[in-house]
Amino acid sequence: MNEPKVSSNSVPTSPLVLRKTSSSGKAYSVSPSAMEIGGEREAQRMMEHSRASRLSGSSPLGSYSEEETAVFHKLAKKLHKKESKSVFVNDVGAAIRSLSVSSDGNSKKPTFHKQPEVSVESDKESTDDELEMATFVSTEHYTPEPNALNAPYEYFGDRNESLADIQSFATDLKSATQMSMKFVESGVCLKVPFNRVTITPAADIPASESTDGDAIPSNLAGVTESDFKEAQQYLISALKIRRKYMSMSHQGFCETTAKMLDSDIIPSSAFCTDTDQAVTAGGDVIHIPTGCSPVPNFLPHDVPFKSKLNFEVKMVRGFIQLRATGDQENIEEKEIANDNFLNDPRTMEAVREDFIKDYNILLALSIHGPIKSFSYRRLGYLDSRFHLHVMLNELRELKAQKSVPHRDFYNVRKVDTHIHASSCMNQKHLLRFMKKKIKECPGEVVINNRKEKKTLSQVFEDMNLRAYDLNVDNLDVHADRNTFHRFDKFNAKYNPIGKSKLREIFIKTDNDIGGSYFAHIIKEVMDDLTESKYQMAELRISIYGRSPDEWDKLAKWAVTHNLFCDNVRWLIQVPRIYDIYKDRNMVENFNQILENLFVPVFEATLDPSSHPFLSRFLNQVTGFDSVDDESKPESHFFHQTSPDPTHWTHTDNPPYVYYVFYMYANICLLNKLRKIRGLHTFQLRPHCGEAGPAHHLITAFMLAENISHGLMLRKVPTLQYLYYLAQIGIAMSPLSNNSLFLDYHRNPLHQYFQRGLLVSLSTDDPLQFHFTKEPLMEEYSIAAQVWKLSPCDMCELARNSVLMSGFEHNVKQYWLGLRYQEEGPGGNDITRTNVPNIRVAYRHETLVEELKHILYGHE
Repeated sequence: MNEPKVSSNSVPTSPLVLRKTSSSGKAYSVSPSAMEIGGEREAQRMMEHSRASRLSGSSPLGSYSEEETAVFHKLAKKLHKKESKSVFVNDVGAAIRSLSVSSDGNSKKPTFHKQPEVSVESDKESTDDELEMATFVSTEHYTPEPNALNAPYEYFGDRNESLADIQSFATDLKSATQMSMKFVESGVCLKVPFNRVTITPAADIPASESTDGDAIPSNLAGVTESDFKEAQQYLISALKIRRKYMSMSHQGFCETTAKMLDSDIIPSSAFCTDTDQAVTAGGDVIHIPTGCSPVPNFLPHDVPFKSKLNFEVKMVRGFIQLRATGDQENIEEKEIANDNFLNDPRTMEAVREDFIKDYNILLALSIHGPIKSFSYRRLGYLDSRFHLHVMLNELRELKAQKSVPHRDFYNVRKVDTHIHASSCMNQKHLLRFMKKKIKECPGEVVINNRKEKKTLSQVFEDMNLRAYDLNVDNLDVHADRNTFHRFDKFNAKYNPIGKSKLREIFIKTDNDIGGSYFAHIIKEVMDDLTESKYQMAELRISIYGRSPDEWDKLAKWAVTHNLFCDNVRWLIQVPRIYDIYKDRNMVENFNQILENLFVPVFEATLDPSSHPFLSRFLNQVTGFDSVDDESKPESHFFHQTSPDPTHWTHTDNPPYVYYVFYMYANICLLNKLRKIRGLHTFQLRPHCGEAGPAHHLITAFMLAENISHGLMLRKVPTLQYLYYLAQIGIAMSPLSNNSLFLDYHRNPLHQYFQRGLLVSLSTDDPLQFHFTKEPLMEEYSIAAQVWKLSPCDMCELARNSVLMSGFEHNVKQYWLGLRYQEEGPGGNDITRTNVPNIRVAYRHETLVEELKHILYGHE
C-alpha cells in the first residue's frame, strides 16, 4: 500500500508510540492519550521564552548538542519511511518528546517558532531539507503540576507482566508527557487530521461581463456583490442584537460567534489543532477528573439559607421593582440599590422600546429577498459539505470511536431536554400504577370537598369499572391519527378514560390528597432514570399565575415528597391562557399573572426564610418555558403603543411576543439579583416554531437561550441560517410532531443536524407518543433507523443535549470533560462523549468559515 507523502514544511502524521524496556526486558509503550495538554499559564510561559530567545539572538538549537539534533533528524526520517514498526510519530512535538528527558533525569520543555502545515500529496520520498520543519526556541527545567497525568496509557508488552512496571514508566515520563501540543503563538500546531473540503475561488467576473452590470464573485454562493453586502450588514446586526439581549439576561451566547464579532483580525485559518483525544477535556477515562464531581455537593433540602436583604418587591407595569426598606448595610444591598434595572422600572421600559425596534428590524430582515436567497444558498452549501465530509471521513470517525475503551452510544450521557412531568410516564406505566392503587388503597379518600367525599374505589364504581377491566385501550391516553392538527383533542388525551377526575387524582400536584399519587409516579420515573445511569431528563411542570400561593404549594409538594434526583432537573412552564382566567374573573389584568409568577421567586431570593420550601426547590429549577397551541390566531401586534400589562384588561389573549418579552424581562431582573447573591441563574427555553407564524422564531432568537420544536425554521431560511450562526439549541421531538403537526419523514431534524444547527432529540410526552420504558432511547432508535444515523451522529446528538441542558457546570464537566466549554476539539473528550475529534473539528471549522464569510466577505 502506498504511503502518503508529506509536502515541504510539513511533518509525518502517523500515531506516536514511545517505548521503554522494563527491568525484565519487556517492552512497554505510552500512546498520545497519555500526553497531558498544558494549560493557558504554561502556554503563556512558552510564548515569553520564545520571544526572549528571538530578542537575544540566541541560536534556537543552542540548548541541544549536534549529536542530539542529528539523532532527532535521523529518527524523524526513519519514522517517516516506516522503517520502525515499534515507534511512530504523530507530529513534530511527539518526536521532540522522545528527546525531552535529559541524561540527569530532568525534563526539558521545548517550544517552536515555525508552524508546520500538513498537506497530503504524491508518494515520493522526503528529503533531508523537508525534515527541517521545526526547531527548538528554548528549553528549561520545569516541574509538572501534581496529578497532571490523568489519561490511560496503552500496554503493548507481555499481557502477564506486572502493572507496576507500566505505572513506574508512566511516572518516569510524567514531565515529558505534560508538554503542551497547543502552541498559542501563531497557532503553532497541526490540524486535526481528516479529509477536508475546501473551495478555491476564481477571479471575480468583471461587471461588463455580468448580466445586470454587477460584479459576481464566484465564492459568494452565486449572489451579486450588492446583495451580499446587504446580507452581510443585516446578518451581523442580527447577531449583535441577540448577543445584547443574552448578555443583559445572563444567558448563554455562542463563544465562537462572540469572538468573531469582537475580532478586528481576520483569522488566517479556521483549522482546528491536533490534540490527544483522551486528555483533551477530561483526563482519566476511569477516575473522576480532579475538582469535578458527578453530583452536586448538597441536597436541595439541606442547602443553608442566605441572609435576608431589606427590600420590598413590587410589580410595576409588568416589571419587578425592588424598594429598599432599610439601610443598605452589606455589599449585596448596596449593589442592588445602585442597579437601575432592579430599582427603576423606567430602565426596563426603555428596554421594551429598544426591543420593539430591534424586533421590527429582524421582522423585515426575515422577509428580505436578497437575504433569503443568500441564506438559502449557504444552507444548501452546508448540506453538501456535510455529505462530502461523511463520504470522505466516515471510516476515520468510526475507527476513532472503536479505539476508545468502554464508551459507546449506550453509555454516553444523553438528556431529554423537552419532557412534560404530567406525561413523563408511558401509558402502560400509568395503567399499572392505577391498578396497583385500586387494589392496595381502595378505601383512601381521594375527593374531599364541599360537594362530595369519595374513596378511590367509589370513583371507579361510578364509572362501572374494576381494576381488572382497565387496559391501555380504554385508558385512551395515546395520540392517534385523530389528533393530527387537532390540539384540542390532544389536550383531551391527558384525561385517562376521558375523565378529568382521574387526571385530577393521578397527575395533579394540588388536589385533595396532596398530589401524592403524582409524586409516586414521578419517583418511579426517577428510579428508572437512575437505574439507566446515562439518561437524564428536565421535567417541565406548570405554574399558571392565577394565584400568589402556587409557587409555595408546588415547592412544598416537591420537597415533602423528596422529588430530587441526580438525573433530573425542573423547568417551570407557563401556559399562555390569560384569556381563560379573565373570562372566569380569576384575574383583573395581565400584570396580575406576572405578579403571581415572579414576585414569590424574588421574595425567596431576597429572603429565603420567607419561602423555605420554594428556596429549596429553586435549587433544582433551571429555567422557564412558555407553552400553548402556537397555531391559535393572534388579534394583536406588539408595538410601541401596546398597553402595558396593568392596562391589558380586555379578554383577548396577548400575542406570543408579548408573553415571552415580559417573561424575559423579569427573568433578566431575576438573574441580575441572583447573580449578585451568588446563586445560579435561569434560562428562557420556550416552545417555539412548532406551528403558527414564523415571527415567533424571531422572538425566541432575540430572547431565548434555546427552544423546543423549531419546525417552522424550515420555511424561513434567513432565520434558520441565523440560528445556525448563533448556535441556538433546538430540542426536537419528531414522534410528537408526527402525531400532531408534521409527518415523520418530513421532519427537518435530520436536515438541521446535517447543516450544523445545534439540535437534540427529546420525547415531549411519553404518555401520548411512546410505548417503551425508555422513551428517549425509543426516539434515538427510530431516528437512527429512519435517517440511517451513524454511531457518530447519535453520539453527537447526545452531546448536544448535554450542552443545551441546564445541568450544573460541574456535572457537565463530569459528563463531557473538564474543558467542555472550549471551542472545537479542545473542548471534546472522546473518552466521555464518544464523539471523534474529527467531527467536532469539522463542525467548528465550518462555523468559523461561515462567520468569516459573513464578517469579512471571503472563505
